[in-house]
Amino acid sequence: MKRKLVAAIATSMVMSAHALTGVVVDEQGRGVANARVEIVGTKLAVRTDAQGNFAFSGEIAGELHVVASGFSHRMIHLHEGTDAVLRIVMAPSVIEQVDVIGLPLHTSVIESSLPISVLSGEELRRRQAATLGDSLAKEVGVHTNFHGGVASTPIIRGLSGPRVLIAQNGLDVSDVSRVGPDHAVASEVSTAQQVEILRGPATLFFGSGAIGGVVNVVDQRVPSDSETRGEWLVQRDSVNRQQLASFNVNTGGTHLALHLDGFLREAEDYKTPATGNGKSRVANSGEDSSGFTVGSSYLADDGYLGVSVGRLNREYGIPGHAHGEAAEDVYADLDQDRYQLISEWHFDHALLHSLNTRAAYTDYTHAEIEDGVAGTTFSNKTAEIRVDLLHADLGGWRGGISLHYKNSDMAAEGEEAFAPPSHSRTTALAFMEERHWGDVLLQLGARAERVEIAAPNLTIPHLKVHSYDEHEDEHDHEEETSAQISAVERNFSPVSFSAGAVWDFKPGYNLGISLSRSQRAPSAAELMSFGPHIGSGTYEIGALFAARENDDELVFDLHQHAQNLETANNIDLTLRKHEGMSVLFLMPSSIVSTIIITSRTQDFLQKAATHMRMMNTIVMRMNCPFICSPVATLLCADLKCSLYGRSTRSLKRRLFPIMSVPN
Repeated sequence: MKRKLVAAIATSMVMSAHALTGVVVDEQGRGVANARVEIVGTKLAVRTDAQGNFAFSGEIAGELHVVASGFSHRMIHLHEGTDAVLRIVMAPSVIEQVDVIGLPLHTSVIESSLPISVLSGEELRRRQAATLGDSLAKEVGVHTNFHGGVASTPIIRGLSGPRVLIAQNGLDVSDVSRVGPDHAVASEVSTAQQVEILRGPATLFFGSGAIGGVVNVVDQRVPSDSETRGEWLVQRDSVNRQQLASFNVNTGGTHLALHLDGFLREAEDYKTPATGNGKSRVANSGEDSSGFTVGSSYLADDGYLGVSVGRLNREYGIPGHAHGEAAEDVYADLDQDRYQLISEWHFDHALLHSLNTRAAYTDYTHAEIEDGVAGTTFSNKTAEIRVDLLHADLGGWRGGISLHYKNSDMAAEGEEAFAPPSHSRTTALAFMEERHWGDVLLQLGARAERVEIAAPNLTIPHLKVHSYDEHEDEHDHEEETSAQISAVERNFSPVSFSAGAVWDFKPGYNLGISLSRSQRAPSAAELMSFGPHIGSGTYEIGALFAARENDDELVFDLHQHAQNLETANNIDLTLRKHEGMSVLFLMPSSIVSTIIITSRTQDFLQKAATHMRMMNTIVMRMNCPFICSPVATLLCADLKCSLYGRSTRSLKRRLFPIMSVPN
């Protein structure tokens, strides 16, 4: 029987400079201790006492956000007529409801019209791997372009590379991982607070490079409070003898907060199933990496301002990266320095509510070493800033505008430098608004960008392409002859907009729908690449070049026509259940099938869950190997239980015979 979420609010009062007090209780009327009650969009937050009581002083308006472990969170909308003494009833939930930090407006994984998931806490530590892609590979709709376990990047709904933005604290990680699959992501999960995955276009908040989705790695390197807390981790994997040690700690005083984190990872070549009696390992798949960050913030009553300095070093092999007849191991030597500035300020003003700033400067270098010599060196220097100005409540609407600027200088030097040095600059203006109408939350947004890409020395080689004769032992490769050099500049103006709604149609359930039209400007590498990329086994030719035949030779010239913007039209539909028994229904827009859940199906799932002693999550997905019946397609994955001490893989095998849903 589904439990109902009840919020009992006493008789009315006019909002004024009076204390707001209340009590947080469960459905049996018992006080909920240590629940966090905060005023959304401010730093005002209190904890309930042992009886569930809390109190605010001064004028309180806007929204209350109430979070307690083991309960579904609550949003209380304050307005004229709201009583100063609140009684907030919390309904139980085993689903952890985490706030999304990377978005300008307050939201959580169950409040957004976009499909969002967050890995944090113990779940993040359990899934983390040496690469970001492998850490997220079990998430619904997320895969990895596995490249020897050392340079794997996320694939979201079949899109990757420049269509999926990898961000750190809301800003581009600014590496070259989207240029080639053999390039590692310059972000570390072991010291992260949480990893946020936004499926589908997130261009409104992050820019046109997020047309396919966003992975945002959130950390506390710029601390927002001085609470003393810390974490350390020691881990060892047998498959590659990986050893990992990491730590992070926050502390401080009244007006000063400090942060320190670091990690060290060593791994050998990993094992693979052997054919015969011997053991097999993938050559050149080991890594040695380390990093540290120091951060500090000034804390005030109305906000904070902080900075951090981080250093990342990583040396990793590139499996399959070979030259000539005698294959020589090639490894990458990656160095990154990242400087961040983050501030949040709140104002008691009739128009301006808050001003949030995120800025970062990244100096990235990545050399591919062969026989002790750097054959190719990639570099990327990026300065980025985003300023969000959020207005006060205007007729029930909350939101504001976002100003975004990014300037990047990327270069590649050496024999495999298939992309020329280029300069990219992005300037953008976006707005986002949201408003509650009863049980419906409406979200609107739009973004306009100006993207400028220039290359002062674009080389256009003339190629002689020889045909391949299947009767010959070998075929000739392309031969480069003379080349011409040209200065190139391209400008683009992508525009994106979206509209979405979240309907709480029943206590513990909501339905989200999002409609969006997003445009993306091509990256510099997509436009100007011209040359062999040995790591991926391809010959890269950018969209700027047009091929023509001249006396049986293939000749390339600059394309005379302007390059088109990439456009995506999207519909996302999400059904969430966040109270009672933990069953999560996810319906990506790419699925055209219909899930029909009958009462008999629900009874069966409850009996199966009881039989298997599963006290946490059953995830229901489409397009998976367990075809249960015409009613539904189910996959039980990431089962967070310890049934007879079996692993997740053995649990899946054990579940298979019983997972047949009655028609």
